[in-house]
Amino acid sequence: MTGFGLITPRETLFGRGMRDQAAARVADMGRRIVVVRGRSVAWVDTFCADLIARGCDVHQVVSQGEPKLPELVDAVDQARAFAGDCVVAIGGGAVIDLGKAIAGLAPSTGDPVGYLEIVGTGRVLADPLPFVAMPTTSGTGAEATKNAVITVPDRQIKVSLRDARLVPILAIVDPALTDNAPRSLTLASGLDAVTQLIESYLCIRANPFTDAFGRDAIGDGMRALVTLMGAEDAQARDDLARASYLSGVALANSGLGIVHGLAAPIGGQGGAHGAICGRLLAPALDANRRIAAETGRDLTRFDEVSGWIAAALGVPADQATSALRAFVDANGLPDLAALNCPPEIYADMAEGAANASSSKANPVPLTKDQIIAIMADA
Repeated sequence: MTGFGLITPRETLFGRGMRDQAAARVADMGRRIVVVRGRSVAWVDTFCADLIARGCDVHQVVSQGEPKLPELVDAVDQARAFAGDCVVAIGGGAVIDLGKAIAGLAPSTGDPVGYLEIVGTGRVLADPLPFVAMPTTSGTGAEATKNAVITVPDRQIKVSLRDARLVPILAIVDPALTDNAPRSLTLASGLDAVTQLIESYLCIRANPFTDAFGRDAIGDGMRALVTLMGAEDAQARDDLARASYLSGVALANSGLGIVHGLAAPIGGQGGAHGAICGRLLAPALDANRRIAAETGRDLTRFDEVSGWIAAALGVPADQATSALRAFVDANGLPDLAALNCPPEIYADMAEGAANASSSKANPVPLTKDQIIAIMADA
């Protein structure tokens, strides 16, 4: 067996009611707190008031969706001027990515662009500020990862700020913060979590820890998503939040595959990340399994994944991917064209995916034509 490492948040608090501990824990980290938030979670106001009552100064940064480079530069300027002691991000994956990037870049000097992959100059971050992540959606697992994804509008690409020191020192995962999330958001983000678990389990960098997460959480995550498409359910919210967190730990310690390899360039066109992943998952599974079979590779893991998906959807294992396609269609997931990826740009997207870091861990090598075929099949 090859060697491996394990990167996780220094501490994780998981469970309903854990948010009640947040203000006290954050106040212990300093007195000047940068809070990064979206607009939709009213509880953040309560959290900020609690910090202020504990003697903290609070500066709020409001995220405007998936973080773009100009927004990041402005937010870093604000954080540097405020001279914060700690950054807390409360929101979905985009909010957490923005908070993570602010925590990494605020103590560093110069233009933030220099620290980004692909578009940067290879600059190394100074020691980041302490970072606390509290997810309000179940999908990206950003509360457990070492990278923040940033859109560069001028280049129409998404790039990462990546450093092991960006993993939160504290992740507080309270599934109650995800209760009653919009159905479309639940579907897209949940499919992202399931895709991350599956790709981490199938990829060439899987290890015993990430294997355990996949075996434990793929089926539970898929079943929770099926339940939530029918009705609100607290236990399903808990299960999906756990699957999301474990998907972040898994991808941070193994790798992903062609779905996330494609999600990077397609997302740069403006499509929502989770919806892209959900739309590509079944075609990618079919293509990877077929090519693995043609090249004489062991299909055990593909069969296990099919079994978990099929059990959640209530069909025989050999109908897993066809049932998954029907499930995403029936629940209104947008197609690729609606996600700003029409057929005329498939070739460009395939070229971008072939060079993406996520694609390097795909279970089988894929040609550009095979990548285009996955998009056409989606």
